[in-house]
Amino acid sequence: MVTIQDRRDFLRMKRYLLILFLSVSLMYGRKIVVKMATLAPEGTDWHGMLIEMGQEWKKATDGEVQLRIYPGGVLGDERDMVRKMRIGQIHSAGITTEGLTEIVPDFSAFYVPLAFKDNADIQAVLDDMYPSLEKKLEEKGFKLLYLADLGWAYWFSTTKVTSPADLKDKRIFTWAGDFQWAEVYKKAGYTPVPLASTDILSGLQTGLIDAMSTMPLYALAQQAFGITNHMLDLKWGTLLAGIIIDIKTWNRIPEKYHEDIISIANSVREKHQQNNKNAESQAIDAMKQYGLVIHQPTPEEVILWQEEVNKMEPYLRGNIIPADVFDRVIELTRD
Repeated sequence: MVTIQDRRDFLRMKRYLLILFLSVSLMYGRKIVVKMATLAPEGTDWHGMLIEMGQEWKKATDGEVQLRIYPGGVLGDERDMVRKMRIGQIHSAGITTEGLTEIVPDFSAFYVPLAFKDNADIQAVLDDMYPSLEKKLEEKGFKLLYLADLGWAYWFSTTKVTSPADLKDKRIFTWAGDFQWAEVYKKAGYTPVPLASTDILSGLQTGLIDAMSTMPLYALAQQAFGITNHMLDLKWGTLLAGIIIDIKTWNRIPEKYHEDIISIANSVREKHQQNNKNAESQAIDAMKQYGLVIHQPTPEEVILWQEEVNKMEPYLRGNIIPADVFDRVIELTRD
């Protein structure tokens, strides 16, 4: 005969088993979805690299870690991405030195104009500063999965620019939120117009800006070259990009997967960089077919640009770029 106590014991055991089952399911069955934002437009190599990386992460973790990508700036500019990571709306971002500098000012090392002459200069600064940059990011709550150069930045404009005087007649794009750079250009006699990077094309179309410093690949992908169809063949600077993930999300990922996730990120990056060694020249050739005009500065004009950068140094060193960082870059890149 089944007593009331027997029924109570049965129901108690049933509840216990249900709780145990749910706990085990949560422990072993929960997927970790990493929401990642990037400015990279869909269809670009950078976006393709992130998709490939996400597929490899899923495979290496037996589906436990899944990457959800929000491309093309749909979640805002890079500073917006950093802010959203801090409040937990997203967990990761594929961002350039613009966004990374928002977290750790030392990333501005790669903003010294005309300092980097070739890839060896970039690599020398990367090798020297990477451990410090990685450590400082972690202190701010972010894990750096990798950092690499994307390519060279050149001046693109609506009319010919070969000297600093030519550029001073232009309205040049600067990143919205980075008002220090806007002040530097103002003090140097230029006309900066702060905009979100997602507003560059509309800014060009409306005449709000008519010059910008960017990579040929970006000018091609965004179709900006159709308006800024003049390019100055002078390496103004370099653009770096990295992948960061907030520490809380990183720590939620089982430690046994950490090494694989970092290794996959780096191997995918290396593969794409190898494939894209000629990407800059291919992008320029493609744009030339549609009317892009390349302007070579004369030796005298190159000297004028260097003198212009020298005049800007007091506004950069110790202000936008920490003095010790600025000095180290100059030391490492000096001929």
